Amino acid sequence: MKLALGSILAAALLWAAVPAQAIVGGAAPAEGGIGRSVVTIVGSRGNFCSGALIAPDLVLTAAHCVTPDATYKIVAYDAQRQPTLLDIRRAALHPQFDRHGIASHRASADVALLQLAAPMPDRTPALLGEPRDPAAREARYIIAGIGVTRRGDGKSGGLVRMATLAVTGRPGRLQIRLTDPAGHAAREGLGACTGDSGGPVFETQDGRAVIVGVVSWSTGAGNSAGCGGLTGVTPLTLYRDWIATTMQGWSARR
Repeated sequence: MKLALGSILAAALLWAAVPAQAIVGGAAPAEGGIGRSVVTIVGSRGNFCSGALIAPDLVLTAAHCVTPDATYKIVAYDAQRQPTLLDIRRAALHPQFDRHGIASHRASADVALLQLAAPMPDRTPALLGEPRDPAAREARYIIAGIGVTRRGDGKSGGLVRMATLAVTGRPGRLQIRLTDPAGHAAREGLGACTGDSGGPVFETQDGRAVIVGVVSWSTGAGNSAGCGGLTGVTPLTLYRDWIATTMQGWSARR
């Protein structure tokens, strides 16, 4: 286990050297604002995902990013982009999550919470919300994550990046599909990629950005394997109560 986590730290050091102009699918990097809540989650089996700080010691992410047989850490970077691994005290997956379903891009309760052993320093927690009306014409959401810029390019991850995407298809309370409004998934464009799973999906409500979902999956153009086509989102509409109940239960156990 120590060897695996050592390899993860080496990867985090590599990400720290990625040029700042590197961007996911052409989206501009986020140096502040809502990007201050986005965190990097790394696992002892070599996987990495995105998450969002929703309290000083609580991270919201996707359930498929967390497995019971692995150890997880949060990567914190200092001003010189040197990484430190922060310990996780406990994790919870939504009880209705179906790992096989999400692997097939079917709707599922793809939501999880991680509690840090200590509050994360120098970061700003984001507010939670619910999508107002994803079926509305021209509805837009902002996705954020630390994923790679191209599928298979493990050297380009680790920086917080954002993209504004449009709703496509028939969104509902279980799943929302987003696409680059410039190409509508017919050609490669903006979208989530490897490592962006679990990243927050924001909507501007009453003049402020709130998290209304998490990134669950992506496709390439024309529904091919890869990135830059569709981005699948699990909205928080049905899961806000579970999040609140879990947070309260953890607070009582401190």
